[in-house]
Amino acid sequence: MKNDLEVQRAVETYQLGIPRAPVAGRAGELLGRGAGSSLEFQEFREYIPGDDIRHVDWSAYARSDTLMVRLYREEISPQTEILVDGSASMRTGEGVKSRVARQLSAVFAMLCGRLGGRARVVPLTDGPSAALTGTEGLEAIERLPFNAKASMAELLERHQIPLQRQAVRVVISDFLFPHDPEVLIRSLASGASALWVLQLLTAWEADPQPLGGRRLVDAETAAEADLLIERKTIEGYRRRLGQLQTELSRSCRRVHATFVSLIADKGLDALCREELCAADVLRVA
Repeated sequence: MKNDLEVQRAVETYQLGIPRAPVAGRAGELLGRGAGSSLEFQEFREYIPGDDIRHVDWSAYARSDTLMVRLYREEISPQTEILVDGSASMRTGEGVKSRVARQLSAVFAMLCGRLGGRARVVPLTDGPSAALTGTEGLEAIERLPFNAKASMAELLERHQIPLQRQAVRVVISDFLFPHDPEVLIRSLASGASALWVLQLLTAWEADPQPLGGRRLVDAETAAEADLLIERKTIEGYRRRLGQLQTELSRSCRRVHATFVSLIADKGLDALCREELCAADVLRVA
């Protein structure tokens, strides 16, 4: 995906909307809340076995007979973690949804790299998920078949998603699977310094139109059902979708996370320029 022209254009145009409160990570461009090795002094505290003895303040020890260490603010790059829903429902829309999911993953990973960090990309499959970094992570997303049957909620419940503490966590999914939004969002927010929840839908999923009688096939279970797709059926679907989005948004606000609903058919350029910038997930560089 790094050779995708739309991805390249987005990476050149935007930067991550990293929260104003800094996040933990390794040496890099941003100042964090942790104690590190930058030149900006933060505070003293009493020595704890295992502390770097180079930070012991011997003059303070001479005065008080107590070992004290000098703490400095840590120069860091943001730890970014990208969870990508690999379930079969992400293949709908003649592949437009899966393509945009791949593009978004690449954009976030590459923007993290421009800040000196290495994003952890976690493709969600049917078994324990592996966190991959750098080129390996981008290649894994490009190869992701989007055929998993296990939902994100099930994987979290089984503790099969490796979540890294203090990461800026980006979650890309359609969220069209059975789940309790409050429980799901609370689990996704656990330990994260920031959480961005991106619901990716096709235009038809967001706003279906009457089609008459149709045989529908569940993308994940292959179950078939004959359904009359008329105005009344669509109104019920829109009501349920609206309720789901309201509950996801409300649950995100409760944990200070950001929820954004995206229509894949709009294309990466428009999504970055409009919805993602409006939500401060991205900012113009």
